[in-house]
Amino acid sequence: MAELKNRIDFVYIFDVQDGNPNGDPDAGNLPRVDAETGMGLVTDVCLKRKVRNYVQVAKAGQPGNDILVKSKELSGDEVFINGEIRKMYNEEFGLNLGVKDKAPTEKVKGGRDSMCKRFFDVRTFGAVLSTGANAGQVRGAVQMTFARSQDAVVAKEHTLTVCAARDEDKTYESQVGIQGRKATVPYALYVCHGFISANLARQTGFSEEDLKLFWEALRNMFDIDRSASRGLMSAQRLIVFNHTSELGNAPANKLFDLVKITRNTANPPRSFADYEVSIDTASLPSGVTVEELI
Repeated sequence: MAELKNRIDFVYIFDVQDGNPNGDPDAGNLPRVDAETGMGLVTDVCLKRKVRNYVQVAKAGQPGNDILVKSKELSGDEVFINGEIRKMYNEEFGLNLGVKDKAPTEKVKGGRDSMCKRFFDVRTFGAVLSTGANAGQVRGAVQMTFARSQDAVVAKEHTLTVCAARDEDKTYESQVGIQGRKATVPYALYVCHGFISANLARQTGFSEEDLKLFWEALRNMFDIDRSASRGLMSAQRLIVFNHTSELGNAPANKLFDLVKITRNTANPPRSFADYEVSIDTASLPSGVTVEELI
C-alpha cells in the first residue's frame, strides 16, 4: 500500500431535484435548513453513510475493505460494533473474550491498528472503539463539513394518498385516501468541503489506494442510494487541491475561496445548468496544484 504523503483539501458539489437529501428528525423529517438563512444543509454523517454504503457494495468480501458501521438495509445483517471488536481480538490475538470482557491493556494499541487494517471506514473517518472489549479511539484521515446549499431552499410538501387497503378487519374506506405527506426540495446545489491529513493517514494506514476508492465513492455513491424520497441526487463537481507537503502550503479556506459558484438566471434555479463553477487557477499559491475529478 502506497503511503499518503501530502495534505489534500477538496470541494465536493452535488445537487438534488425534487427530493429530500437529508431529512431532519427534529422537524418531522423535513429537509434540513439553516433556520436563520434558509440555506439547505446535508450533514457530514449523511455523506459518510453514502460513502460507506458504496464501499460496502463495491468491495464486498475484499479483505481490508470491510465496513464497520454497516447499513442493515444493504447487508441484511445486524452488526454490533462491540461484537466486531471482540471478534478481532479473538482472531488476531488468540484471545477468548466474552461479551463483558475487556482486552488486556497492552493489546489495545495492537487492537486499534488491527481494526484500521480490517475496516475502510475506520481508517478513513475514524471511530470510537473504546466500548466493549476496547480498541481505543481512531481519528480518521478524512474529515468533511456539512454541505450547504448555494441558495435558500423552500421545501414543498406533497399530500400522499393510498388506494389499496391492508387489513380485512377494517373497512376499505377507512384505509384509503389521504394517508400522509412528503416533503421535497424542488432544486438545490450543495457544497461540501473536505480535508485529508497525511499525518493522520499514516497513523490509521489510509493509503493512496484508499484515497482512490474514496474518490470513486464520491463520484458514484448516489447511484446506489436511490429512493423515492431522495429524488434525483447527482455528483456535479469534485475539485481537489493537492499540497506538496504533509503540513500543507496554504490555508484551506484560501483555497476554497478560489472556487466561485455563480447563478446565471434570475429565476429560481431548477438545474445545474443554472449555475457556473469556475476556479481561479491564476491565484493558486506556490506548492499547491488543483485537479477536477468530476
